[in-house]
Amino acid sequence: MPKVTTVVIGAGHGGLAMSRCLTERSIDHVVLERGAVANSWRTQRWDSFRLLTPTWMTRLPGRSPTGSDDDPDGYLDTPGIVRLIDEYAAEIDAPVRQNTAVTSVRPDEDGFLVRTEHEVFGARTVVLASGACNLPRVPGIAGAVPPGIVSLTALDYRSPEQLPEGAVLVVGASSSGVQIAREVHRSGRPVTLAVGEHVRMPRRYRGRDILWWMDASGVLDERYDQIPDLPRARALPSMQLVGSPDRVTVDLNALTRIGVRLAGRLAGVRDGRAQFSGSLPNMTALADLKLGRLLGTFDAWAASAGFTGGEKVERFAATELPASPPLTLDLAGGGIRAIVWATGFRPDLSWLDVPVLDRKGRIVHDGGVTAWPGLYLIGMPFLRRRRSSLIDGAAADARDLTRHLANHLDARRNQDPEPIGD
Repeated sequence: MPKVTTVVIGAGHGGLAMSRCLTERSIDHVVLERGAVANSWRTQRWDSFRLLTPTWMTRLPGRSPTGSDDDPDGYLDTPGIVRLIDEYAAEIDAPVRQNTAVTSVRPDEDGFLVRTEHEVFGARTVVLASGACNLPRVPGIAGAVPPGIVSLTALDYRSPEQLPEGAVLVVGASSSGVQIAREVHRSGRPVTLAVGEHVRMPRRYRGRDILWWMDASGVLDERYDQIPDLPRARALPSMQLVGSPDRVTVDLNALTRIGVRLAGRLAGVRDGRAQFSGSLPNMTALADLKLGRLLGTFDAWAASAGFTGGEKVERFAATELPASPPLTLDLAGGGIRAIVWATGFRPDLSWLDVPVLDRKGRIVHDGGVTAWPGLYLIGMPFLRRRRSSLIDGAAADARDLTRHLANHLDARRNQDPEPIGD
């Protein structure tokens, strides 16, 4: 049985960032990947997908952003993302074993036994870097959809050509939902968008990308241990952003203008009819309020920092709602031919046999450090900072976790690892 100090599970940007930081500390390790490097990026994105973050934010440990000489303010498409991660793996000489799916991780007296389809590794520490978006999060009401209606998740969706001609219901108005609704509507199919809680966001503000403001003002560096309601912060939907070459804002107003019909949150399906909540006005008002507060934070930072560039302070019109949003929609009668569930994602930890999951199957951790000594986690929303779910967040999180992991190794003889610190 091969033995190694650390097994990293997943060769995406998070796992490779950990590999680089472990190498810097001369900690021997192996990176196990179920498919090819960047497997999720290769296999679980629709055809027109682009990153929501500009290229200059694709910062990984020891590497400057790719494409900085071409279009640093552009947004990488899927081939560009795969190329970035492939090149990074080669540059850092990451010890990746591709096409090596992990089937179980169990504790043992020396640390962990990591079983794959081919062999078993003995490891003193394990880092879970398999990602937060392995499986779609589909509500139970999907089972009541009448037969004959095509039903896809955002992980299954590739292009409008997968859908039959006719009207489409898109459920969920976060990043994936608004992008898919816009693309499907442009294909000539009427779209109804079921809107729940969402984070409204303009693509640009005062002449700069909104992510520039979040980065420069320190919003993305807010720490997990400084947030009053961390569970809520970790559960927030993704920002309503589209990484298109024309840098367009795609919010509910933009969708309404092109003819997408808005409805409230999908609350149920009964007798062949979709039932929508009447909370749409409250949901949009709350999103508008939060956007105003965020822009106010940017303006206050600009004033205190003496920032004089960009355009003047601006505010955006309130979300426009239909006079009478639909409360029901006939599914069985042929009004809707397809449904796309853009209702979020969840990790796949079915192979983890360590008691660190709560009753809902979520891994319990303190900034990526689990209660089981030697078991770590990277790549989850707001893991240690607000930027943790972005490629740009992997570097700082990986350095922090590697420091804790090294302290744990040094303190194996009846000592506790030192705190990470700032």
